[in-house]
Amino acid sequence: MPFPLPNRFISKIEEVLNDWKLIGISSGKPLEKGVYTTGVWEEKSDEISFADFKFSITHHFLVQEPSDKDGKEEPVEDALPLPMQDLLCMNNDFPPRAHCLVRWYGLREFVVIAPAANNDAVLSESKCNLLLSSVSITLGNTGCQVPLFVQIHHKWRRMYVGECQGPGVRTDFEMVHLRKVPNQYTHLSGLLDIFKSKIGCPLTPLLPVSMAIRLTYVLQDWQQYFWPQQPPDIDALVGGEVGGLEFGKLPFGACEDPISELHLATTWPHLTEGIIVDNDVYSDLDPIQAPQWSVRVRKADNPQCLLGDFLTEFFKLCRRKESTDEILGRSAFEEEGKEVADITHALSKLTEPAPVPIHKLSVTNMVHSAKKKIRKHRGVDESPLNNEVLNTILLFLFPDAADKLADGFESRTSTSVGNNPPPENEDYNLFSQFKSAPSDSLTYKLALCLCMINFYHGGVKGVAHLWQEFVLEMRYRWENNYLIPGLANGPPDLRCCLLHQKLQMLNCCIERKKARDEGKRGSMPDRSPGGTSGDTGKGADHSGDNPDKEKEVGKSWESWSDSEEEFFECLSDTEDLKGNGQENGKKGGAKEGNKESVNLKPEGRLHPHGKLTLLHPGEPLYIPITQEPAPMTEDLLEEQSEVLAKLGTSAEGAHLRARMQSACLLSDMESFKAANPGCCLEDFVRWYSPRDYIEEEVVDEKGNIVIKGELSARMKIPSNMWVEAWETAKPVPARRQKRLFDDTREAEKVLHYLAVQKPADLARHLLPCIIHAAVLKVKEEEALEDISSVKKIIKQIISHSSKVLRFPNPEDKKLEEIIAQIMSVEAIIARARSLKAKFGVEKCENEEEKEDLQRFVNCLLEQPEVSVIGAGRGPAGSIIHKLFVNAQRVSAVPPLDEELRSVSSEERRLNTGTVSDFPPPTGREVILRTTVPRPATYSKPLPQRMYSVLTKEDFRLAGAFSADTTFF
Repeated sequence: MPFPLPNRFISKIEEVLNDWKLIGISSGKPLEKGVYTTGVWEEKSDEISFADFKFSITHHFLVQEPSDKDGKEEPVEDALPLPMQDLLCMNNDFPPRAHCLVRWYGLREFVVIAPAANNDAVLSESKCNLLLSSVSITLGNTGCQVPLFVQIHHKWRRMYVGECQGPGVRTDFEMVHLRKVPNQYTHLSGLLDIFKSKIGCPLTPLLPVSMAIRLTYVLQDWQQYFWPQQPPDIDALVGGEVGGLEFGKLPFGACEDPISELHLATTWPHLTEGIIVDNDVYSDLDPIQAPQWSVRVRKADNPQCLLGDFLTEFFKLCRRKESTDEILGRSAFEEEGKEVADITHALSKLTEPAPVPIHKLSVTNMVHSAKKKIRKHRGVDESPLNNEVLNTILLFLFPDAADKLADGFESRTSTSVGNNPPPENEDYNLFSQFKSAPSDSLTYKLALCLCMINFYHGGVKGVAHLWQEFVLEMRYRWENNYLIPGLANGPPDLRCCLLHQKLQMLNCCIERKKARDEGKRGSMPDRSPGGTSGDTGKGADHSGDNPDKEKEVGKSWESWSDSEEEFFECLSDTEDLKGNGQENGKKGGAKEGNKESVNLKPEGRLHPHGKLTLLHPGEPLYIPITQEPAPMTEDLLEEQSEVLAKLGTSAEGAHLRARMQSACLLSDMESFKAANPGCCLEDFVRWYSPRDYIEEEVVDEKGNIVIKGELSARMKIPSNMWVEAWETAKPVPARRQKRLFDDTREAEKVLHYLAVQKPADLARHLLPCIIHAAVLKVKEEEALEDISSVKKIIKQIISHSSKVLRFPNPEDKKLEEIIAQIMSVEAIIARARSLKAKFGVEKCENEEEKEDLQRFVNCLLEQPEVSVIGAGRGPAGSIIHKLFVNAQRVSAVPPLDEELRSVSSEERRLNTGTVSDFPPPTGREVILRTTVPRPATYSKPLPQRMYSVLTKEDFRLAGAFSADTTFF
């Protein structure tokens, strides 16, 4: 070649082929049937340059087990190269999913050189010839038997030319691509003519040509098989026809048919020239008579699905920035006069000195007046949610509210206390993985209701309205001691979302406040154990030991009240001792003026601690009634940790940190001193931390073995926190101590937190609950269909969601990925139901046929193409045939305007009688093969192949023509 640049290009190609070990004779096993579809295809890529023009070179190959080369290369030295043998192999014609060159030429391995950039193209004929010459020289220099292709023209045309060389043989790969097909090439006889003319075989009795033909028919109009899915009727739902529980369910299914087309491929795999006739006048190619049928379905692009729409719309709320006040209008909370105040300042109003009676400034009055202002400024018609919808939702969220109207206070509280034990199963415990809320909780139900409101009832305005009503209901329950239903008893569950923890915290506050108020009224013995704290419950159990004990429990620390009529903090030290003395005087427990602690009357006893006695007085050691530790939500714990961390590592900081952490210890010491007058620190340690009191046997002066005890080493450290706290502690029973848990303050903090939440904040809090509900929904729906691939995807969704939702403020991108996965599962299940409806799986009475159809439908979902057992005569084939027949009959019915014309009934009958069962084929594929000597009669017989595909858009011929390079 005259130019130096192609030589560099050629050497670079040779270097790449050598690196990929494609030099020399290629070997492999004969191809098994269907291996192109079931096998694994891989590719390797590199980049080479021709002058300034960059090309990518890619090796495509089918992964196969290495063959045993020993004893095979010797006897077949002049054997055809493997690619030439593949040209004649009929086991893998028309693979459903493969590279286009695999479909056109049947190759298991090839190399493609193409422009590196998508917009680059080799257009001129001279450049094409130069590249082909380079390929030919490369193959000759290296002895590579793998076909080498060059992509020419624009990439969308998929035009390739190439070459394959072997010892004394060469195959040229050529291609024709046309937009309009000449009439003579639309049938088999015309294609045979062009194939024979291209071969140009000099033999007069030409060997018969082997043919494989595939006709593809497309069914787009399903006619009577309308998509059965209908969106839920919300009006009927609210009207009570379905029932309020429907608010706790997410919708599911596609609103449109997720299957858009059915492609039927009818194949004649082994035909010999002369057996059938197919020309421009007549054709023997009847699809019903085809020996092989295969079907593939085309799925609708992004079908509209209800669950996916719900999730997507709810997720959009996370990006909204408006507050509830901005959405509903600030006029709702405008002040008119001094009597109306902002709800969030209710506590400060209560604590400030006021010239008016304090009951007029109560939170309850302010809430009700605020509600009146809201309704006054926002008319009924302007409200995003009408009363019927709102009442239905509120009754669903708060079922105990329905009892209030009928039975009053008692029935409402009785229905709201306690919950059924949670079922211990995998689905129920998902909330701990997703950090959401239990599926039977109020938070979970609230999330589902807000999701439905957002989609069906006014979007973000409806969400803001419902949330506002929810917050007002929370405040109402706090003010009136109504426990919140749907929440587990006990402190906040840190495995749940923060909003759920806040509601649990509010419930704890209500429970404490309710217990105090009931204790003050003297109704303690009548309370159920579910409404009391653990400490007072224990006291009640042992009230029979002492006649004064019952009175003590009735006036436990929980009876301390901050009701609207009286509001006071805990007593000071002097007042405490004075009050204690007065109380003792009233009860006649101790003589006036006796200030010795030993003579103080014991208070706040729960029960004796086994056989333990106090070390010095020798009286029984009593376990005191103590305050419960303050429950905390995760944000409070984090806040406390930050405060403690900021104190630093200095001695002073460590001391202050220890004092802050010892509030509960000090309270317990004071309770212990009140219950056990005359006790010492050793007595307290024996009960509170037995490991810190070391006992050992010693011999006394008289020679007797006695047990002597002493505090542990850490308790003897000078100025340690336990000693300081013991010296500071005064004998004060729990009922008269300063509360460790100020439920009034904590409740107001929770209510304020709820009131300032924006719809976006709310959506962020509740999105884990919605994802949790969506996963349960797809699991429930999948169980009805039993699709193995969906089971795997659901496990992946759970695993992915657990990692993403476990941490606060997950990234939007990761949340979108989870929602997309759930939507894909919904689409798969919807497709399964669509196919089951179309193939009448449920209507099939024969159990064996029903199982076969079910298996066929599942294969259609998971495989690119499925063979129809029995072709057109099998159960599935008969159904497919009917589908096409029905579509053809409907398409043959003339439009309304034609029917109005004067067409005779006889004419109409003749027209409908000539309707074919199948429409004209959408695609015609033909593979022609033969083995002939070429180019001369004395040349070696070599494989020749031509592939043809004809569709509405284009016509393509792909030929592989082999020639003898030794005897020509």
